[in-house]
Amino acid sequence: MGQFGVGQPMRRLEDQRFLTGQGRYSDDISLPGQAHGAVLRSPLAHATLGTIDTAAARAAPGVLAVYTAEDLSADDIGDIPCIAPMPGKAGSGTIQPPHPVLARGRVRHVGDPVAFVVAETAAQARDAVELIEVDYDDLPVIADTKAAVAPDAPQIWDEAPNNVCLDWEIGDRAATEAAFAKAQHVTRLELINNRIVVSPIEPRVAIGDYDAAEELLTLYTPTQGGMRMRPQLADRIFKVPGESIRVVTPDVGGGFGMKIFVFCEQVMVLYAARKLDRPVKWTSDRGEAFLSDSQGRDQVVTAELALDGDGRFLGLRSSGVANMGAYLSNFAPLIPTGASGKMFCGLYDIPAVFVEVKCVFTNSVPVDAYRGAGRPEAAYVVERLVDAAARELGLTQDEIRRRNFVAPAALPYTTATGITFDSGDFGRMMDEGMAMADWDGVGGRKTAARPAGKLRGIGMACYVEACSAVGQETARLRLDSDGGVTLVIGTQTNGQGHITAYSQLLSERLDLSPDMIRIHQGDTAVLAEGGGTGGSRSLLMGGLAIDGAVDKVIERGRAIAANLLDADPADIAFADGAFRLADTDRRLDLREIAQAARESNSLPEELRGDVEETSRTETPEMTYPNGCHICELEVDEATGAIRIVNYVVADDFGKLVNPLLVKGQVYGGVAQGLGQALLEETVYDPESGQLLTGSFMDYCLPRADNLPPITIRLIEDYPCTTNPMGVKGAGEAGAIGAPPALMNALHDALAPLGVAHIDMPATPLRVWRAISEAHAAAPARDLETVR
Repeated sequence: MGQFGVGQPMRRLEDQRFLTGQGRYSDDISLPGQAHGAVLRSPLAHATLGTIDTAAARAAPGVLAVYTAEDLSADDIGDIPCIAPMPGKAGSGTIQPPHPVLARGRVRHVGDPVAFVVAETAAQARDAVELIEVDYDDLPVIADTKAAVAPDAPQIWDEAPNNVCLDWEIGDRAATEAAFAKAQHVTRLELINNRIVVSPIEPRVAIGDYDAAEELLTLYTPTQGGMRMRPQLADRIFKVPGESIRVVTPDVGGGFGMKIFVFCEQVMVLYAARKLDRPVKWTSDRGEAFLSDSQGRDQVVTAELALDGDGRFLGLRSSGVANMGAYLSNFAPLIPTGASGKMFCGLYDIPAVFVEVKCVFTNSVPVDAYRGAGRPEAAYVVERLVDAAARELGLTQDEIRRRNFVAPAALPYTTATGITFDSGDFGRMMDEGMAMADWDGVGGRKTAARPAGKLRGIGMACYVEACSAVGQETARLRLDSDGGVTLVIGTQTNGQGHITAYSQLLSERLDLSPDMIRIHQGDTAVLAEGGGTGGSRSLLMGGLAIDGAVDKVIERGRAIAANLLDADPADIAFADGAFRLADTDRRLDLREIAQAARESNSLPEELRGDVEETSRTETPEMTYPNGCHICELEVDEATGAIRIVNYVVADDFGKLVNPLLVKGQVYGGVAQGLGQALLEETVYDPESGQLLTGSFMDYCLPRADNLPPITIRLIEDYPCTTNPMGVKGAGEAGAIGAPPALMNALHDALAPLGVAHIDMPATPLRVWRAISEAHAAAPARDLETVR
């Protein structure tokens, strides 16, 4: 059924429901007898906790309970675990201080949860929070990432000297030092990957329910996979059997990594529901989100690139500091190390690489995966470094890359950090992008811009991503009595279009129209296994699991058809949605197979019942989508304001299931990447640790007028060779290529003034200051040549 199958640019099947107000999100759920929770959060970034006086709050109208860490300890409630500790240098490991659900003994960031109030209404709970009196004894604060490792920095955890929880490395230090020793040129940059507030359109929500008869705790919450959350809640926190916890996730309004993790409010609504024997609901407002959602990025890196006399790369070394915040979130240590460090080769043939990272604690909100999860950070370092080297050596941006790309003939190619690129033509992606951007004509456009006081620049970023195939994925497929199918799968859509993509995969295999395909996600009581969504894993992992389930259903259907047609199964073929006996016109469609299995007494016992099969996919090879982003922009010399005038992307995502979905993912990723490069920055006061950008009045998300039209070309000539689908991940790629492309374009625009470096975000003020400093430092005659 070609119009619905693989490769078709189908519009999203789920959008009609969302656009007509029929979506069902966690906050839409209200349970009978539901109470409401509110959190008392620390107003201080670092303090010893003294007395917590809850008497007035407990006596307030409508209040049912007030809980503190003392209550949780009495009931043996565990801490929130870090489930991705990493090995460190010389056999060391990750130092993992406790991450209590409610602050215990000390608060370590503004917004740290101190108490949880439950009342009949949300307003009553919030009012009661204001009545709790807490004795805080201020402690010294450290909020700056780089300064956290200074010998005199305030210590956040006694067990983490110099605030370092992990000292990690990858690569061959000796070989890299030897490469630098023979280099003809070394380029060095210090780069900041600014901290980001995740800001999904749907804030976090948690609703806890308890069935005393079944001893079952049920959590309704937006996640990126409840199956990952359930073991933490059961094994580590509540210490109950896995079947005693159910996680239900309805529609999700964006996740971007943040909704993977366990948060204190999810624990507290379950705890309170069990204590009170009634449902308890908590919904975040935006102010709370800024203080309590995990945040992203926040790294400072010093990187160097060694080159020979011909501009060819000999080695790369990088030393970075990555901010973990006050506690280790679920995957925090993995992101700047294992997820990022391996990508410091970019798309280039670099013989020697050495990367080291110190993961540090600060008095700030915990940091964890944010769209791209370590790969954007690596791409930013590599592509900015390559661009700076080109400028220093007098090479063009494309020529230095062309000389150093891994050649197609060298594939499969294993990098110095141990990953293996299986397919692609990286130079072609760059050439395609340059052609779309009219790269050769930019000189004339630069000249034309100058009379209007504009500085025009063009920049590129050639990115590669490692898309996650970690863990397992499960799919269960059932033939329905009407001839359609029901799929239950362990991934979790949060805006990517899973329903559409999975429907196309099933349509391709079973020749069904989308209205005959039902897809369910997000309930651990229906499917207890699955890896969830993150790392651009869903299409590959989910697709392989679906494929396996379809194979099993077809085999079962073939056996049923053979029995009913009194034939050998080898003579039964499945095509066009039906089982056919060879050399005859006898056939049975899916509806007849499903009905016969349920109703026919003539079938053997093993073939009766629902035609339902489960397939489990285990850790296939990673995929490596790649491409080229090119950004052209103008800078107003008088104000520092930036206007993006053209943006093009050439992408290799292997075989495409739905080009329209893929473009949507790229558009969204580019928007987030440009937001980081231009506008977004989480700022903490260095003295007090107070969050200075605590609302959208102070923290600027990209708006429509910040974003240009984006032209995307998707090239399918290089299918992935390590999985039978030929697909490569696509969900995070836009956010990986966009920041270095824009910043390289900005530096190209400002290079004639002598501006060597600007950090993200390139706000008008920051750019204006750099221009003003360049004007003050440059001789008048040099400025005249620029003008």
